[in-house]
Amino acid sequence: MMKRRLATALVACAAGWAWGSDDRRELARPIIDQAIAYLRSQQDPTTGGWAHRVEGPNFPAITGLVLTGMLDDPRIDQNEPAVRAGVAYVLGFRKPDGTIHDGVVPSYNTAICLSMLARVRTCDSAEAIGRAQSALRAMQWQFEVPEGAQSYNEPVSEDHPFFGGIGYGKHGRPDLSNLGFALDALHDSGVSSNDEAFKRAIVFLSRTQMLDEVNEMPYADGSKQGGFIYATVPDAQSIDGRAGQSMAGLVEEEFEDGTTGSRLRAYGSMTYVGFKSLIYADLPRTDPRVTAAKGWIERNYTLDENPGMGKQGQYYYYVALARALDAWGQPTLVVRAEGQPAREVDWRLELIGKLGELQEPDGSFRVLDQRWMEGDRVLITSYALIALETAAR
Repeated sequence: MMKRRLATALVACAAGWAWGSDDRRELARPIIDQAIAYLRSQQDPTTGGWAHRVEGPNFPAITGLVLTGMLDDPRIDQNEPAVRAGVAYVLGFRKPDGTIHDGVVPSYNTAICLSMLARVRTCDSAEAIGRAQSALRAMQWQFEVPEGAQSYNEPVSEDHPFFGGIGYGKHGRPDLSNLGFALDALHDSGVSSNDEAFKRAIVFLSRTQMLDEVNEMPYADGSKQGGFIYATVPDAQSIDGRAGQSMAGLVEEEFEDGTTGSRLRAYGSMTYVGFKSLIYADLPRTDPRVTAAKGWIERNYTLDENPGMGKQGQYYYYVALARALDAWGQPTLVVRAEGQPAREVDWRLELIGKLGELQEPDGSFRVLDQRWMEGDRVLITSYALIALETAAR
């Protein structure tokens, strides 16, 4: 019955029918309800967390993602026992420097937990929010360590390829994924786009965008893709080479002088993360970085895969897509795939439909690939729930 409703909705969308937010919410509600019911069944009754491992280390970020999805549902009360237990579990991982983690990947865990805590209005969460914001700022590669903050990275100048980025932890090579989570957290918790953290981030964002017009790094020479890659260097030992890194490998590009050459390939999840980050940094819509990223999205829009990566990271891709296009604020997207006529799509309705197809009878979501922990049904169901809640607004 659910698949029939989704199919009917998508046919209506293709025919040009106008769908309002209430219609999308109604269509998404049974998928959301089943996802929440599955996640409730997976909560550890002893600790209140999700995906808890007695032997550790644990990832409070997974509990943060579950609760973010649940709290985005207006019907979920933050004071209900399951939510309160989950929040207490996350707060139990607080460290004296404001980070929230269990000894591994502090920036990733802190950022995702901060985004969740921004949805909770308690005295404990308010105290943790301010300290976590300061910790994330201190993790960013910058001119000098903020006064009074723990040192995570040595100071670097703006011409350093790490400048403005954030990695997984202490002295870690920065990447766009971790930076994106951190900017999500700062944005969600009310930090202004005028904050220096966003201004520094723009430098790193420009260097991970495959666009010669704004990216001075050698790996972007002549590139007009407009999408984003993963990092400015392939590893921490390759700073001088400045080769960049894309999880999607290389692509052949034709340059303005008529020659061709291989360049790092921009790919789906990172492009939506980059696009969203530019919006959160409040760049003008006419800025070449914004228009180029949106152009890549229009040319490569699909829900069948993470463009450039196939099934790898597909649920993470759905979250990035939903949050980015929601932040952009337009109800539809004009898709301009090469060799095909332009078409207008209701991305919210299409995303709800796609996730409905991927939901299992128990409310979890089908495993599509094992990479980046996406063999974990709690993790991918959390991703799917966040994407659904965003699409159904």
